Amino acid sequence: MNAGICASAIQFPIVAGDVDANLKQARIAIQRAHTHGAHLAVLPEMWSSGYDYKRLPTLADATPRIAAELSELSANLNMVIVGSMPEKDRGSLYNTAFIHDRGQEVGRYRKLHLFSPMKEDRFLASGDSTLVIATSAGRLGVAICYDLRFPEMFRKLALDGAEVVCLPAQWPSPRQLHWRTLIRARAIENQFFLVATNSCGQLGSLSFFGMSLIVSPRGEFLAEGGEEATEATALLDFADMNAYRKEIPAWHDRRPEIYGTLL
Repeated sequence: MNAGICASAIQFPIVAGDVDANLKQARIAIQRAHTHGAHLAVLPEMWSSGYDYKRLPTLADATPRIAAELSELSANLNMVIVGSMPEKDRGSLYNTAFIHDRGQEVGRYRKLHLFSPMKEDRFLASGDSTLVIATSAGRLGVAICYDLRFPEMFRKLALDGAEVVCLPAQWPSPRQLHWRTLIRARAIENQFFLVATNSCGQLGSLSFFGMSLIVSPRGEFLAEGGEEATEATALLDFADMNAYRKEIPAWHDRRPEIYGTLL
């Protein structure tokens, strides 16, 4: 296990439907995060396209090219890059987080919980599995935006060995209180790091407040983004995480034989 790594939550205003403009923003921000020592970079949800529902099937055609460019960038900068984009597969369209580790695509996670109040479930298919994967930045779990409201999913990521959970999001105003509270709770109750990246700026009728967060297993806010484009960067100390797990032995004290299957 690494003693620790530096991580960046990269937030910027997504330009709806303009893949190349968003790629340019992401590339510049990732390179800037690299200069600040980041080995792990997490981009927002649907960062390449935004939620341009009518054009998503067409915009998804660019995803393989964008993914290949991110993979090359991750190799050149010796980084792990995570972020979600629209993905086409066998006639369905998914909100998929791609994980690139130093030039290799090492995993994909398809969003499990689709946000029905904004009709996400009408335009996208949901995934059918969680993801925890070993990378050069540690064992990463991945969740996307609305997944944050489902604690049982995060407990499974913890049970599967996640040390860091990456959360790309487009979390709109005015739900800042939920954003901060749930991120902190998921990190504390599962004793892992959480790198949560939100978009910022205006996208159609929606306003996004940024405030990307990196939270420790102890619930400390290690880095916070403001409301503008930025890279919130912090050191993730795995040795401290392991010390805290011994200090508060919640995993040892669990009673799964009592809880049973949670439906």
